[in-house]
Amino acid sequence: MSSLIKSVGTIGGLTLVSRIFGFARDMLLARVLGAGLAADAFQLAFTLPNTFRRLFAEGAFSVAFVPMYSRALHGTEEEGGGEAAAAKFADDVLGVFLWVLLVFSAIAMIAMPGIVWLLASEYQSVPGKFELAVFLSRITFPYLGLISLVAMLSGLLNARSRFAPGAAAPVLLNIVLIAGILIGAEMRGPGGDDRIVAIALAVSVALAGVLQLAYLWWSVRRAGLKLHVRLPRFTPEVKKLGMLILPATFGAGIYQISQFVDTFFATSLPQGSLTLLKLADRLNQLPLGIVGIALGTAILPMLARHIHSGDGAEAQRLQANAFEIATLLTLPAAVALAICAPAFTAAFFVGGKFTPEDGALMAHIVVALVAGLPAYVIVKILNPGFFAREDTKTPVWTALASLIVNIGINLYVVERYGIVGLAGATAISASLNCLLLYIILHRRGWFHFTTRLAGRILRQLVAVAVMGALLWWMMPQMAAYYAGSVIERIMSLGALCVAGAAAFLTTAFLVGALDKELVAMLTRRRAKAAAPTQE
Repeated sequence: MSSLIKSVGTIGGLTLVSRIFGFARDMLLARVLGAGLAADAFQLAFTLPNTFRRLFAEGAFSVAFVPMYSRALHGTEEEGGGEAAAAKFADDVLGVFLWVLLVFSAIAMIAMPGIVWLLASEYQSVPGKFELAVFLSRITFPYLGLISLVAMLSGLLNARSRFAPGAAAPVLLNIVLIAGILIGAEMRGPGGDDRIVAIALAVSVALAGVLQLAYLWWSVRRAGLKLHVRLPRFTPEVKKLGMLILPATFGAGIYQISQFVDTFFATSLPQGSLTLLKLADRLNQLPLGIVGIALGTAILPMLARHIHSGDGAEAQRLQANAFEIATLLTLPAAVALAICAPAFTAAFFVGGKFTPEDGALMAHIVVALVAGLPAYVIVKILNPGFFAREDTKTPVWTALASLIVNIGINLYVVERYGIVGLAGATAISASLNCLLLYIILHRRGWFHFTTRLAGRILRQLVAVAVMGALLWWMMPQMAAYYAGSVIERIMSLGALCVAGAAAFLTTAFLVGALDKELVAMLTRRRAKAAAPTQE
């Protein structure tokens, strides 16, 4: 467990830094643009490359490329592996991948009016909104190609257990976007045209992609790896990678595909709905990014090594440990976010052009989204059980079933419950996908719940219940302070966070929800960090 926790800690810690900057970015965005025409147009323009990034680059490509590269890297020369074989495979993939990205991006930018129409045809009913969304999307879309190359370079480093550069790269994106908001607001001036801010943001997205690629390229060279850009060569290994990517594009990306479905339905709702959904998802993404992405990224190369060596028991233990860590962190996060959503939305987002009414609606969206938070994270743990065995087809069917359910629920609830119903449909479909994946893994004998794991999660639920009861009592006691002065907001949220964390951790310790090995290892790490160094 120690190597898994160390890797998760590295990725999760750097992801936390990125999410904090992302949080600051969205707080500024809410106050500067509010939930209006320009904000909706930018959200759509940012959703397109960002969702494709998660779907293809960080989803399908990573889950197919990392196991193949890892197997080539750690294989013997007799098996056709080793450093030379891994380097050749990486160069061949880069040669094909680069041209695919260039062609795909060029076609998408030419066809952008049609793409925007498919997702947001209702924008045509608002003068200038559709045209602005197309213009901004053409500026932001090159980010997909840049960040896809970043994902490949991160995969090379992840296969060598170097997780820090890939996890740190998103920090650059959020820093550049924050600068873009501030520069755009300054250019707009008081009472100016919000489209100026939206254009500055779109340019910042493309610039951030350039900076992230430069940073990862430098990190790869620093690690002693050299890549060569060649003409495309469709070697047997590259063809095999392509055959794995096609089904993995769907199987690894139910959450991302659901984002497109949600975007389509959200753009048919009153103006500002898409912006409120994306801002609410920021609260949901905070624990999802820190825990889910960290666990999924760390577990895939480790699981691939255990499976390649035929050590099924170690693969089972690794997934069980990851499952326990996931529930330990996401169950309390989901309950805390659901209960305290009005406090968080009022304290963080209400102000400037973002009204209290916007904040109240956003709180309801948060509650609906976080109902599926544990499932979003657990899917990141279950999918590698298939991908590490190069089975990218099975998750396609579970994802397809979940997506059909998602669309069916949306057709019923969006008209009746609006944007809140849409968020709830996403949570239900993700939970269904999680359940189907586990059932199949269990039936194939690849992963199963143990009595120990079930008992640990049951104890976690007891701790979560105690924490939830305390927060439920505290919320109305400080209602007057959540939208007060900066000091009042900080103090009220601080009280909720400290009290909730203390209640959960104390109860978890008393009922035995905390793994002794985990606690002992963290204690040793703190002691080691505190010890004086010898010169």
